[in-house]
Amino acid sequence: MKKWKIALSSADTAPATAPILLKGDICSNLRLAAKLGYQGLEIHTRETVSLDYEEIRKVSEGCGVSIVSVVTGRLNTQGQVNLIDDRPYITEAAMRGMYQYIKIAEKLRTNLIVGWIKGRIPDGVNADIYLERLAGNLRMLCEEAKKAGVKVFVEVINRYETNIFTTSSEIVGFLKKWEIPNCYIHLDTFHMSIEETNPIEAIRICGKRLGYFHVADNTRCYPGSGMLDFSSYFTVLEEIGYNGYISVECLPVPDEQTAAQKALSYLRQYAV
Repeated sequence: MKKWKIALSSADTAPATAPILLKGDICSNLRLAAKLGYQGLEIHTRETVSLDYEEIRKVSEGCGVSIVSVVTGRLNTQGQVNLIDDRPYITEAAMRGMYQYIKIAEKLRTNLIVGWIKGRIPDGVNADIYLERLAGNLRMLCEEAKKAGVKVFVEVINRYETNIFTTSSEIVGFLKKWEIPNCYIHLDTFHMSIEETNPIEAIRICGKRLGYFHVADNTRCYPGSGMLDFSSYFTVLEEIGYNGYISVECLPVPDEQTAAQKALSYLRQYAV
C-alpha cells in the first residue's frame, strides 16, 4: 500500500471542543510535531496575524516538519464575514481577508483551506444565486492564489455546520459547472461519516480533484477510536492516486498529545 506523509492540526489557542491537537506558537508546534513523529503541521490562524516567516522557515527545515495548510475558518467565526452574503460590505471584507490569507500561505510556502468562510445559504431562497456568487469570488481568489503558488482546498462539511457542499457529489458538480482553476476538494472522514451513504465512492468521484484529506473517527476523536473503516479509505486513496497529506484533525481527547500519539500509531499501519 502507498505511504503518505501525516500532519496534524494546530493553533495558537483553541477551546477543548475544537478539533485541534497542538496549541502554542508555530515554531513550538513544529518542534512538538517532529517530536511526536509527524511530518506536517496544519495552522488555524487569523488573517491579521504577524509572523516571523524567516524563523518559521528555519525551524521547519531544521526539524523536518512542513506547514501543509493554512485554515481560514477564523475569518468567519471571529471576523463574522463570508463569501456569499447579500450585504456587499460583508463579502468585500471577506475577500480582503482571503487575499491576506493568500499572502500568508505564499510566505509560508503552503496552501489554503476554505471551509466555513464559504458562508451559509439563507432558507427559502434560490440557492443558485448564492452558488453563482461563490463561484465568482472563488474564481478570483483561486486565480490570485495560483499566481502565488498556493493551492485552494474547498472543504466538504456536514449539514449541522453548513449547507454548502455537504457531500462530495455536490462540490464535484459545482466544479464541473463553473470550471474554477486551482480549486481542489478537501474531504474529512468525520464529515463523510455523517453525510455520505458510500464514503468510498465519495472519495472515488473526487478523483484527481481531491487535494487534501482530514482524518478523525466517527466521534471526531482520534482515528482508530471509533467505528470507521480506515483501511478501505486508504485503499481508495491509493486507487485514485492521491498524493497529498493525511492530516489528523480530531478532538483533544483524552488530551492533545495522547490523541496525537494514538492517531499516528494507528495510521502507521496504513499510511506511514
